Amino acid sequence: MEGGLVEQRRESVMNKVIRKRKIKRRGKKLLPIRVGLQELYICCRFVFKGPPAASPPPPDHVQALCGILDSMKPEDLGLSRDLQLSKPGSSVYEKPRVMCTTIYESREFSLVLFFLPPGAVIPLHNHPGMTVFSKLLLGTMHVKSYDWVDCVDMKESKKPPKFRLARLKADNDYTAPCNTSVLYPRSGGNIHSLIAITPCVMLDVIGPPYSKEEGRDCSYYKEFPYDATSDGEVVKAEEGESYGWLEEIETPEESQMDGVEYLGPQIIETA
Repeated sequence: MEGGLVEQRRESVMNKVIRKRKIKRRGKKLLPIRVGLQELYICCRFVFKGPPAASPPPPDHVQALCGILDSMKPEDLGLSRDLQLSKPGSSVYEKPRVMCTTIYESREFSLVLFFLPPGAVIPLHNHPGMTVFSKLLLGTMHVKSYDWVDCVDMKESKKPPKFRLARLKADNDYTAPCNTSVLYPRSGGNIHSLIAITPCVMLDVIGPPYSKEEGRDCSYYKEFPYDATSDGEVVKAEEGESYGWLEEIETPEESQMDGVEYLGPQIIETA
């Protein structure tokens, strides 16, 4: 039944294709249009239509977008399954750097590919007022994520204001192919860090994208263990729940990424 609803939603979204189309021309040869990527773009146009909003899309829209992403494969983006991500001539002593390329970007949403060599890290960071769909296309990745705790006693805490209490959402390894993960403005692991265990490729749908001008700047954090008795603050934890103190820090060096040009399948932009 659930699968049928997803398919109906996808068909509904696809039926809203606008008649007027245009293709961006580039000097370099691009791969042909792939149905999966075009379908993803059309669905995103529908899900994130209107001015950027801090509230997440409705559940049926989230389900439709997840349904498309769940079915996507590396080949849909022109990627080989034995993709080599290490730079030629790089030293074994160099810290592996993340590479990224933007497939599409507008004020409402962006489609971004991340390439992580083994050992590459995306440090703990947040996504203010954003909903992010992440699809791991290749590899095994460790994800650790938190959500802020809305604690009444936080204002009376003896901890410095720069420390905030967060609830651990995930601390797991994920291997492709796996289901799409979704983080929301206030839940789902909005603050997360990523470590590539093997070469990884991840596709992110970000809505709306980061924008310092619109109050969606990226912040980075350092985590500290949580002691429920420290500072006299006690949080009632459900069985199996864990917490940590997060301190906002300056942009870490390992957050720097190498931008690469996108030469994969094209998207036909719709008006």
